[in-house]
Amino acid sequence: MPRIPLAEGDPHGVLAQTQAQLGRVPNLYGTLANSPAALQGYLAMRDALTRGALRARIREQLALLIAQENACTYCVSAHTLRGSKMGLTGEQLAKTRDAADDDPHTDAVLRIAREIVRTRGRVADDSLAAARAADVTDAELAEITAHVALNTLANYFNHLAEPLLDFPEVQA
Repeated sequence: MPRIPLAEGDPHGVLAQTQAQLGRVPNLYGTLANSPAALQGYLAMRDALTRGALRARIREQLALLIAQENACTYCVSAHTLRGSKMGLTGEQLAKTRDAADDDPHTDAVLRIAREIVRTRGRVADDSLAAARAADVTDAELAEITAHVALNTLANYFNHLAEPLLDFPEVQA
């Protein structure tokens, strides 16, 4: 049973906006819509990051990794499904959850993201140097941090609200 119910109605059109962006309204968004401002802010940041330096596959891997780090079964489930629809294999999804990838650049992005989560942004100099040695740019570092913030918002709100899981369950 959800701790916070789905929003009633859509007076600000934010659920219609969600439907347009995603093709559906996941229960997380339907619950977050209890505050149209919160959902609009989340969607605006999500939308802005789609136009950044990080390509879609890495953004999805970041969402899965961050959900794993924050022990969010709802988001691990959602991003496992989405990642598989983007062509990630079961092995690649498992490696992503462990901050690893066969591509050196993607591997470095995942590792620095995990350290950002675990250290709350206080990344060690040698970790930053390793990311830069793998050609992770300053723009990517800024966006990785933004993805940590965006996905942590979703993860934490899921922990608070406990919406009904509307994806095949994958335990975090």
